[in-house]
Amino acid sequence: MNAPIESPRLAVEPVPLLDLKLQYDALRDEILPAIEAVCAKQQFILGPQVRDLEQEIAAYSQCAHGVGVSSGTDALLLALMALGIGPGDAVLTTPYSFFATAGTIARVGARPLFCDIDPVSFNLSPVSVGRVLRAECVRDGDAVVHRGTGLRVRAMIPVHLYGQCADMDGLLALARTYGLAVIEDAAQAIGAEAPGGRRAGSMGDVGCFSFFPSKNLGAFGDAGMCTAQDDALAERMRVLRVHGGKPKYHHSMIGANLRLDEIQAAVLRVKFRHLEGWTEARRRNAALYRAAFERRGLTSAVTLPRALPGHRHIYNQFVIRSTMRDALRAYLTEHGIGTEIYYPVPLHLQECFAALGYATGDCPESEAAARQTLALPIYPELSSAQIERVVDVVARFHD
Repeated sequence: MNAPIESPRLAVEPVPLLDLKLQYDALRDEILPAIEAVCAKQQFILGPQVRDLEQEIAAYSQCAHGVGVSSGTDALLLALMALGIGPGDAVLTTPYSFFATAGTIARVGARPLFCDIDPVSFNLSPVSVGRVLRAECVRDGDAVVHRGTGLRVRAMIPVHLYGQCADMDGLLALARTYGLAVIEDAAQAIGAEAPGGRRAGSMGDVGCFSFFPSKNLGAFGDAGMCTAQDDALAERMRVLRVHGGKPKYHHSMIGANLRLDEIQAAVLRVKFRHLEGWTEARRRNAALYRAAFERRGLTSAVTLPRALPGHRHIYNQFVIRSTMRDALRAYLTEHGIGTEIYYPVPLHLQECFAALGYATGDCPESEAAARQTLALPIYPELSSAQIERVVDVVARFHD
């Protein structure tokens, strides 16, 4: 049923999509001394806070190495650079993600090859990847060549979207068959697990994390991390993030300034101590949402996110689907409920990629998700009363 033309505004407090001030207020007495300690030491670049954070994130993510970088975008860029991907290469990835996933591929001079998503998890589909490899590519010795462009297919970047790991078993099997490197875009998925308890960032050649302030583990600005199991690859990333120089002022390769600041690392180390508690609060909130939607009989009106069997979903976002998404969002906004659309235009249809030749209909599941998905508030401090209020407004829309 369409939303009523006029409806009484509920006389209660608004529910924001995210409220970082609540988190800061709770941690203020831990964070400010940590920042002050860095200021007192006056070592702001690649100091002990960065080193310790790298070790902590690596261990948490079941990896041998962590390499702190300046953002999640730069983590992807560094991974591509370290694997030697550039002009003449192509990288398989999803069109349903934040721009950086494909933008960094283009920045190193390679070409994104877009493959569609699974409609349940919103993640890169092994079926779609396999179809592209079989239908559009040919083997040339050890190389896999894309017929339409003549480019060598070198890697794939699956994204663990919204906090749930992609089908890594299926994707890794394809990578082994075709000799492809795997870069995990785990920007939204720190602590997420695939079947067998395997953590996001531990399964591919490189894992890439973002600590943008709105993430489950967020800095006071931009920050990121690469993880790896291979010693040589991790060392290459460490050198590339300081312009390719080792020792200082001696450059065997061309890198970039991709370093993580010491103050951001200090803030993240404080927050990291609370990450598991926040993750469990998000998972609890997701369960409360599910129960409330079911109790109100709304599960045929909206499609709720689903954790796949054996997966640990950490709910960086709680994303529903609705065929009336735009009207529902407008109604929620009218009644003080914060929402966001991740993402309204799939990457294969972005203007900057028009020269790649993709058209509407090439990735139908991604295009449908872009029309129908809507993120609701899911932050750890969200109360059960606020969750009930969000669901109540959704129910009023459908009355």
